[in-house]
Amino acid sequence: QNPKTSAIVKQLVAEGNAGELQKYFGVRMEFGTAGLRAAMGAGISHMNDLTIIQTTQGFCRYLEKNFSDLKERGVVIGFDARAHPPSGGSSKRFARLAANTFINQGVPVYLFSDITPTPFVPYTVTHLKLCAGIMVTASHNPKQDNGYKVYWENGAQIISPHDKGISEAIEENQEPWPQAWDDKLVDSSQLLHDPYATISKDYFKDIQKHCFHRDINKETKLKFVHTSVHGVGHKFVQLAFKAFDLSPPFAVPEQKDPDPEFPTVKYPNPEEGKGVLTLSFALAEKDGAKIILANDPDADRLAVAEKQESGEWKVFSGNELGALLGWWIFTCWKNQNQDACAIKDIYMLSSTVSSKILRAIALKEGFHFEETLTGFKWMGNRAKQLMDQGKAVLFAFEEAIGYMCCPAVLDKDGVSAAVIAAEMASFLATKNLSLTQQLKAVYDEYGFHITKASYFICHDPKIIEQLFENLRNYEGKNTYPKFCGRFKVSGIRDLTTGYDSSQPDQKAILPTSKSSQMITFTFANGGVATMRTSGTEPKIKYYSELCAPPGNSDAEQLKKELDELVNALEKHFFQPEKNNLQRKTE
Repeated sequence: QNPKTSAIVKQLVAEGNAGELQKYFGVRMEFGTAGLRAAMGAGISHMNDLTIIQTTQGFCRYLEKNFSDLKERGVVIGFDARAHPPSGGSSKRFARLAANTFINQGVPVYLFSDITPTPFVPYTVTHLKLCAGIMVTASHNPKQDNGYKVYWENGAQIISPHDKGISEAIEENQEPWPQAWDDKLVDSSQLLHDPYATISKDYFKDIQKHCFHRDINKETKLKFVHTSVHGVGHKFVQLAFKAFDLSPPFAVPEQKDPDPEFPTVKYPNPEEGKGVLTLSFALAEKDGAKIILANDPDADRLAVAEKQESGEWKVFSGNELGALLGWWIFTCWKNQNQDACAIKDIYMLSSTVSSKILRAIALKEGFHFEETLTGFKWMGNRAKQLMDQGKAVLFAFEEAIGYMCCPAVLDKDGVSAAVIAAEMASFLATKNLSLTQQLKAVYDEYGFHITKASYFICHDPKIIEQLFENLRNYEGKNTYPKFCGRFKVSGIRDLTTGYDSSQPDQKAILPTSKSSQMITFTFANGGVATMRTSGTEPKIKYYSELCAPPGNSDAEQLKKELDELVNALEKHFFQPEKNNLQRKTE
């Protein structure tokens, strides 16, 4: 019933354009553990009014099956500022249609009345003890995309088998229910609640538990620039600074207000490096700020840059910021907890493709470190399990600039991470230390961990599969490579097949998945490299790291060794020319 998508389809039918119609209606969007992520537009392969109604009907039925008290507890729905005028789709409209679906079935809905950061949804699920949460966002994807992200009652993103259960329920509930299109009904319903004011107040109260240097924050001369890259983060980071008694950061004026066109950047993703930060650098130079904090458009990720003595800017990698935040959060915990026994219940987590620096800190300091599969859904669910056993999870991170600094949010949160990073920088400034100097101090104490990650683009799934099969049958059937160029391979873990050469029974401990490719090689020189496919993009990614024991401080030599290892990995294992792979271009 959406006049715009309806007109697009009618036009294609009139033109007899079978090719385009096949694109729109050939394959339904797949509902996975990350929910939905696709371009907005007409047809069942795109995000639009109809596919949102169908998805929510399926999700509603699945929740009814799993929770006898769904009609008492309800669900929360949040949305970002994305909009797509050609198809009439927007995050706000999709959120209202989803709310309408639940309300028509007698389910209470806590629908935010305005845009919020993604972490507010998992926070609300836990805080109000709801059955589930939905966030309508496509994070840092291109402007035409949108997404539908789902949280379970434990406040973490869903993991299997929920994705399959919801997917089947969507298939069974495709015909829109009566009144499905009439989202005006929600406004007069007794079942509609707006959690915006309460959650804003309580969230900022909860993150203050992680503020340890209020006196320093009040006095600091350090200046910060913040950009929300045309997304939702501006207002919330300003409020977080206020909650920590820090002077507000200078906001990049061209990027502080939400704009679904993302007019000043090619990709609205701070992970892509300096290109996204051009306006931030200019503002920092003008106002004399030394540190830049950048959120992605839904404010669940954080990038940090610092001006160096040379006048150059250093953009910290996700692993470097993970090392700094891990060190900082543990140091703050240690200062608060003098009891030597308490440490046995302390945990930190990171994903298997992230730096092993937390493992090195944990070994030396005596707390627990655990590694999970890639993605915050795994860290959030594992953190909740540990917390239910009476353990404390201080910190979790992934190299894709995602940080969980407060256990009140069991997902990555760029708002709390921004203000905690600002307090850390302010504290270090009182010791005349920069973030860059402190990072070196962390590596000096716990051992250098040098990382390098990139990706190749490949649009042909057959080539990708062949590339990984070649690695599994490298020197004859079922034999993995023994060398990569001059580098000796000392261990192999294949999470597609479940093989792990380091385990006594050769079976991997982490869960395996036949639907995605992922092989990790350990090298005799202390290097580790993982090759994996992306769940949301046509990419083959790699992550490499060289871990040196404390005391080996020749960082330049280690960098050179890692560069050589990465070159060998690309040449021998990826074979970009033979496989026609496109390199990541800056």
